[in-house]
Amino acid sequence: METVKLQAISKNGHILIDIPTKFDNCKIEMVIVLNKLNDTNEISTNKYDFSCFNKKLEWDGDSVKEQRDLRNEWK
Repeated sequence: METVKLQAISKNGHILIDIPTKFDNCKIEMVIVLNKLNDTNEISTNKYDFSCFNKKLEWDGDSVKEQRDLRNEWK
């Protein structure tokens, strides 16, 4: 098995791949994963902005006590 990692710039939505391998005259299986890179060459991560939910929920309980109670249920 060979692992090859490349970066490419698509032209008109097409990517041409020419990779020399050690496999000759045999069946091979390829897995291609395409990830869009942002300007800093990192994989883009879409993070949701939850700020619209700030102060929408009100709760007067003791959060630490509730967490401990939930964890005690797991035992």
